[in-house]
Amino acid sequence: MLKACLNGQRSRAAHPAVPVTPMELAADAARCAALGVAAVHVHPRDAAGVESLRPAVIADALTAIRAARPGLPVGVSTGAWIEPDPAARVTAVRSWPVLPDFASVNAHEPGAEAVAAALHERGVLVKVGLWTVDAVKTYQSWRVPVGRILVECMAQEPAVALADAARILAALPPPLQMPGVPPRSTGMPGGSPPEDAVAPPVLLHAEGPATWAVLVEAVSRGLHTRIGLEDTLLLPDGVPAPGNAALVTAALAAGAS
Repeated sequence: MLKACLNGQRSRAAHPAVPVTPMELAADAARCAALGVAAVHVHPRDAAGVESLRPAVIADALTAIRAARPGLPVGVSTGAWIEPDPAARVTAVRSWPVLPDFASVNAHEPGAEAVAAALHERGVLVKVGLWTVDAVKTYQSWRVPVGRILVECMAQEPAVALADAARILAALPPPLQMPGVPPRSTGMPGGSPPEDAVAPPVLLHAEGPATWAVLVEAVSRGLHTRIGLEDTLLLPDGVPAPGNAALVTAALAAGAS
């Protein structure tokens, strides 16, 4: 599965094609979906261009994208840099009038499990972001079901990012021990998961110079991955990308699907 990450924390100062407004996000999402991406991940902005979890900001972005491309799964970030107070993040999630299909929660951030629980209570699929092996250990203590595991390689050097990916993937618990596998209500002592339980799918990606090396690694491992201006401004050959559509096209050519 290839997902397009359209803007992240970047502004137009980083790249003129970074989508910021709801209509820009919608247009870019539609272009990328037409190329074949299965979902889009966005960081909605307020009128000043600042990332926000406020109900109206989330609603405007989601509504515009769904109008432009009905049926396309859309997710948002709940990163602590958007709202540092964990309680305020939980309050924001509980007040959203329009819900995303999924939302990412970084396991290492303060209050992450509470944010994940609020999303799960509202029926939003939780993507747990794992940046380190220590974050995997934190995630293993969660009681909240997770729908997808997001292995995020933050090192800029490709070789280091690939090594980090290998370590984090090796640290992931087996399916029967994953918080993302909900217990059966009947049929197993103590509500244990079934023996044929399937772990949440894993999406592997990197940012900056390591983006393309890790994307190729994800493809070789048969994992989900993502591409977009949030992660890189460059095509595989180092040439600046005109926009998200060009990055998606290059990712598909590299075998992502």
